[in-house]
Amino acid sequence: MQHIHNLAIIGAGPAGIATAVEGYLQGIRDIVLLEKDVNHNSTIRKYYKDNKRVDVDWKGKKVELDGRIFFVDGTKESTLDFFDEILANHSVELITHVEVQSILKRDDNPYDSYFEIFMAGKSIFARKVAVTIGRMGKPNKPDYKIPLGIKKRVAFTIDDCNEGEKILVVGGGDSAVEYAVDLSEKNDVAICYRRETFRRANPTNQRNIANAIMHKEVRAILGIDIEGLEEEEGRVKVIFTDGEAEVFDRVIYAIGGTTPSSFLASSGITEEDGKPVHDENYQTNVEGLFVAGDITQESGGSIALGLNHGFAIACFIRDEIQIKKAQLTSFI
Repeated sequence: MQHIHNLAIIGAGPAGIATAVEGYLQGIRDIVLLEKDVNHNSTIRKYYKDNKRVDVDWKGKKVELDGRIFFVDGTKESTLDFFDEILANHSVELITHVEVQSILKRDDNPYDSYFEIFMAGKSIFARKVAVTIGRMGKPNKPDYKIPLGIKKRVAFTIDDCNEGEKILVVGGGDSAVEYAVDLSEKNDVAICYRRETFRRANPTNQRNIANAIMHKEVRAILGIDIEGLEEEEGRVKVIFTDGEAEVFDRVIYAIGGTTPSSFLASSGITEEDGKPVHDENYQTNVEGLFVAGDITQESGGSIALGLNHGFAIACFIRDEIQIKKAQLTSFI
C-alpha cells in the first residue's frame, strides 16, 4: 500500500507556504509541499528586483490578514527570509526540483478517496491537494516571432542586463515600471506601453515612473504597440505599430503571466473566463482539490491575499477532518 499524505500542495509561493503552515497550525500533519524550482518563492526571486518594496496592502488596497502568519511590510530580501523562517519552524516537507504533470482523483475506496499526483517517473498520493502555482511560472510572450539570432537579447527578467546597454522595457504594470526605473541608473532605458498612462501600476510606481520620465531618466513610448522584432548586426530592431523602428541592445518583456489551462484541464479542474472555478473555500469542482494565490486571479500578485487563501483552505480541511472524526466516534 502506497503512503498517502494528508495534504499535498503544488507550488511553494506565499499561498502554498501559507496553506502548509496554516494547515500545520490547525493540527493537520503529514503535509508535503512540491516546488518545480530550486527553492520556494521562485517568482519573487526571479521577477522582483533587489530591494523591491513588498507591502501587505497590495496596490494601496487594505488587506486584513485572517490567519496566524504575521506578515509585515518589507523588501524582497526580508520577505524571502520571512518565508525561510516560517518553513523552518513548522513540520512541512518541502521537495524541490519536482514538476507536477497532472492530478488524478482515485475513488477505489468510497470511504477514503485520495489523489495521485504524477511527476516525471514517479507519483505520490494525498487525501487533499492544493494547487498554488503562480501565473508567472508561465510568463506571457509576444505573439510575433523572436528571431533566433537575438533570442539571448530578449528576456522576461532583468537578470542578464549589463551596465551601459540601451534597453527597451515592454509593459505597463508594476514589474515593467520597476524594471525601467531600476535599469535607468546605469543604462539608456525606454519603456513601451500600448496605453497612454501607467494606471495598472501602484501609486508609488506611478510616481516613480512619472519622475523618471520628467527628469529624462526614462524615455516613454506610450500609446504604441510593437509589431515585430528583427535582428540588426546582433542587436534587436524593434518595429512599432506607428511605422517607426529603433535598435536596442536588449528588450525586456514584463507583460504578465498566463493561467496554465492545460494543467488544470488534465487535473479535471473547470475554468470559466480564464480562471479556475472554486467556491468560497477555494475548493474546485473536484471535491478535495483546491486552488489558491495568483492562479485564482483574485490575488493578482498580493501576498497577503494569497496568505488568506491558504488560511481558508486549512480551516476548511480541519473542519472536515473534525466532522469525520465525530461521525466515526458516533458510529463506534
